[in-house]
Amino acid sequence: MKTDFETVELPLDVPFTISRGTTETTKNVVVTIEHGDEVGYGAAAPSRHYGETPATVEALLPEYLDAVEAVGDPFARREIHDRMLSVARDNPAARAAVDIALWDLAGKLLDQPVYRLLGASAETERPPTSFTVGIDDTDAMKRRARAAVESGYPVLKVKLGTDRDRRIIEAIRAVAPDVSLRVDANEAWTPTEAVRNCEALADHDVEFVEQPVPAENREGLRYVSERSPLPIAADESCLTAVDVAEVADRCDIVNLKLMKTGGITPAIEAIHTARAHGLEVMCGCMLETNAAIAGAVHLLPLLDYADLDGSLLLESDPYEGIPVSEGRFVLGAVECGTGATPR
Repeated sequence: MKTDFETVELPLDVPFTISRGTTETTKNVVVTIEHGDEVGYGAAAPSRHYGETPATVEALLPEYLDAVEAVGDPFARREIHDRMLSVARDNPAARAAVDIALWDLAGKLLDQPVYRLLGASAETERPPTSFTVGIDDTDAMKRRARAAVESGYPVLKVKLGTDRDRRIIEAIRAVAPDVSLRVDANEAWTPTEAVRNCEALADHDVEFVEQPVPAENREGLRYVSERSPLPIAADESCLTAVDVAEVADRCDIVNLKLMKTGGITPAIEAIHTARAHGLEVMCGCMLETNAAIAGAVHLLPLLDYADLDGSLLLESDPYEGIPVSEGRFVLGAVECGTGATPR
C-alpha cells in the first residue's frame, strides 16, 4: 500500500461562532491510501479544544501511515488501530483520517458502499441532518434560520451561550415554526443556569439541549439531566466508548464524532456501548471536508439523530460528497466506498 497526506485550507460560507469563539477558515488534513488501482480518502478535522491542531496531525501521520504500510492489509483496521495507539493515544482526528480512508478503500476493493459493509441498506430509515445556526446578532441568526428552512432543512440546531439566548430562540421559532429545533450551549452555562434555560426552552418546543455545562463538570451534567424538562445530550463530555459508559446516567443522548472517537471503527464500538446503556445516539462533526463527512454519513442507519452539516458550512470544498436533499443524505447514490471524490 502507498500512503500520503496533504493539508487543505477551507474557507467558510460565513464566519461560524459558538460560545468559545469564531472561525472563518478551517484546516483539514486529507489522507490517501492506495492499494492496487484503488485509492481511499479520509480526513482529519482537528480541534484545538481537544488538544489537536493541523500541526500535530501532520507530525503524527508519517508514523501512523508507516503502520498502515507495515501491516499491508487494507482490511486489517483493528491491527492498524492498535499500532497507531502504540504510537500516540490522544490524537483521535489523526487516527480518524486513516480509519476513514481504510473504510473507503475497503468499500472500493469490494465494490460496495460502506453502509453495506456495516449491514445496512439504502432503504433503512435514517435521520436527517440538522443545519447549524451559529451565534450572531439576532436578526442575522433569524435570516440564517429562515434561509435553511426555505432550503428544505427539517431540523435546525441553534448555538447559544449569550446574554440573549431566550430572545434568539423566540426569534428563530417565529420564522421556523414547524421544524425540529435543537440547542447547543457548548459548555456555556452553569448547572443552575442550564436548568432555568431548559425550562424556558421547553416553552418553544425545543427537542433537546446539547452540552449545557462544562465537560469536566460531570456532576453538573447529572444535576441538569435530573431536573431538566428537556432531554440532555452529552458532546464535549463524551469522546470515546469509555466516556459513553461514564456519562450514561447523566444524559439521555450521546453525540459521537469521528474526530473524537478516532474514526468509524471505534465509533461503532461507542454506538454499541450507548445502546447497551439505553442511550440515544447522534453523530456530529467538526468543520469538515467531504473526505471526512462522507465516512460519518454511512453511520446514519445506526443513529437516532444526525448533525453532519460540516461540509455544508464551507464556501468551497476540494471533495465531492454524498448528495443531500432537504436535509437527507442520498445513500443510494454511493456506488462504493464512502462516496468522497476529488473535484
